[in-house]
Amino acid sequence: MGSNDVIQACTRNLSQKLTQLTMSQSQCTIYRVHKHLRNVNMKAYEPEVVSIGPYHRDKDNLTMMEDKKLCYLHLLLQHKNENIENYVAAIEPLELEARKCYAEPISLNAVEFIEMLVLDGCFIIDLVRKCNMIYLREKNDSIFHMDWIINSLQRDLMLFENQVPFFILCKLFDLIEVPNQHSRLIYLLLNFFNSLFPGKVYRDSKDRSPAEVKHLLDLIHSNWHPSFDWLDLGKNEKNEKKRWRFVNNATELRETNVKFKRIEGVSLFDIRFQDGNMLLAPLTIEDRTESLFRNLMAYE
Repeated sequence: MGSNDVIQACTRNLSQKLTQLTMSQSQCTIYRVHKHLRNVNMKAYEPEVVSIGPYHRDKDNLTMMEDKKLCYLHLLLQHKNENIENYVAAIEPLELEARKCYAEPISLNAVEFIEMLVLDGCFIIDLVRKCNMIYLREKNDSIFHMDWIINSLQRDLMLFENQVPFFILCKLFDLIEVPNQHSRLIYLLLNFFNSLFPGKVYRDSKDRSPAEVKHLLDLIHSNWHPSFDWLDLGKNEKNEKKRWRFVNNATELRETNVKFKRIEGVSLFDIRFQDGNMLLAPLTIEDRTESLFRNLMAYE
């Protein structure tokens, strides 16, 4: 092979690899948590009762909920008098697009991968529907007989590594309820996660287009982080853009006689200073709070 042939072959190979890299990076939305974050508290990123998506699939401690997924799907098909083939046929064209959402290669073949998407997606949708509509629940459904199961499910379904693409949920929701009512799906999901939040942070689901949502953690993040649209920093007297100023910590503020007072009914991020008082919403800390914060940080 001559020098020119080597140059051309290398150029083609590198160009192809760069194209594939650009495409894969732009479509990835579901990652493994970086080891430096994970090593601080590994349990904060791992599911307790249910595996969603491929990363924690087939773990021994999560097998009980796999039977529950099948039970939910069976009852759903019975109630709607439908065939599972309709659900599989709806998801099959989305298989390759869904695979590209995962940062790591997925070893599952097409049949296994589609089966996982259908089973996990239908379970999530039917679970949030039953949480919002009591009449849909079966009398002997253990999920709603023990509070700890719902608490663990809320925690597990927001984990960064425990996700399926949101467009999969939207497609299945079209079949289970009314087509193209994805804002209702967002409403049901936010209601389901409401008690997971350590304070009032809910914003109108209309703030976010369903097509923009990547997965459930992304939905929680977008409806929980503060919006600074109402702030107008403007410019100072020298026509320079004003800069953010960080508030002193609580100890320093107390030393200057600033008093802290609790206010109800506002977002955690709605902090106000009035007449020498720092007005703050209460922050509720519970067993799941650390996991929520760490997964939000990992996602950011």
